[in-house]
Amino acid sequence: MPNKHNKVLILGSGAAGLTAAIYSARANLDPILIHGMQPGGQMTITTDVENYPGFPDVIQGPWLMEQMQSQAENVGTKMIADTVVSVKLNIRPFELVCDSGETYTTDALIISTGAQAKWLGIDSEKKYQGFGVSACATCDGFFYRGKEVAVIGGGNTAVEEALYLTNHATKVKLIHRRDTLRAEKLLQERLFSHPKIEVIWNTVVDEIIGNAEGPMPEVMGISLKNIKNNEITQHNLQGVFIAIGHTPNTEIFENQLDKDAEGYIVTKPDSTATSVMGVFAAGDVQDNVYRQAITAAGTGCMAALEVEKFIAEQ
Repeated sequence: MPNKHNKVLILGSGAAGLTAAIYSARANLDPILIHGMQPGGQMTITTDVENYPGFPDVIQGPWLMEQMQSQAENVGTKMIADTVVSVKLNIRPFELVCDSGETYTTDALIISTGAQAKWLGIDSEKKYQGFGVSACATCDGFFYRGKEVAVIGGGNTAVEEALYLTNHATKVKLIHRRDTLRAEKLLQERLFSHPKIEVIWNTVVDEIIGNAEGPMPEVMGISLKNIKNNEITQHNLQGVFIAIGHTPNTEIFENQLDKDAEGYIVTKPDSTATSVMGVFAAGDVQDNVYRQAITAAGTGCMAALEVEKFIAEQ
């Protein structure tokens, strides 16, 4: 089967990938965008979006991604529904093999494969995901004004999310399976001195309790298990934020690109350029700090502009 060659190939169809596609198509680079099992990225599991600029009313995450995809297609992006299973970044042009058996080669590659929130893996969590169970306080905290919430985790992310949620919630319970936090000392001091925050130690989530019957499922409480004495306690609250980390989708680039300790692709300062010339990374796959649709879109734009310059110089 002959290879399909393109000037620029984009992996991932979240806000970063679609923005990169829009800009590179407008630069007449005829981009191909390959999206895997979850077109639209993490935004497709985000229901109400209130913080994306330009929309005074609440919009739906999946709808926003559909609009971005239509825009990318309208300016000339070719969308491919397939999954890349292997890449060769040590040859020119770069070579990508897909699950379908199709092989693509490209002069420049934009990686925007995103990151996935780590979940607890219990059935009740899945049932209420998007309806009281969230993995992003800055995305969803606003919906818990005047309510009680729990944050699960003990690292920087968990403590930052707990502190952020105090702007909206009346009470925040931080639940951690150990008896000490991994978060930076300064963050811990702020956490422990905050009147709205209660820390529950040596404890794991047994079950998320709620009402799944009505038109909209809702969380009503949480059942916790103390790992020292196996005691079960129940707490009434309306939101559960899982903050046990994210996993960037970078497995197929193992030993081919520089990554940090957590697996995020390392990019040069003020750039989306990676350790391999001609390979660029945008969005959550290289951003473990902000993780917002708007910042992903921003780096997608940067990547496309850098690709345009790279191809012109070649």
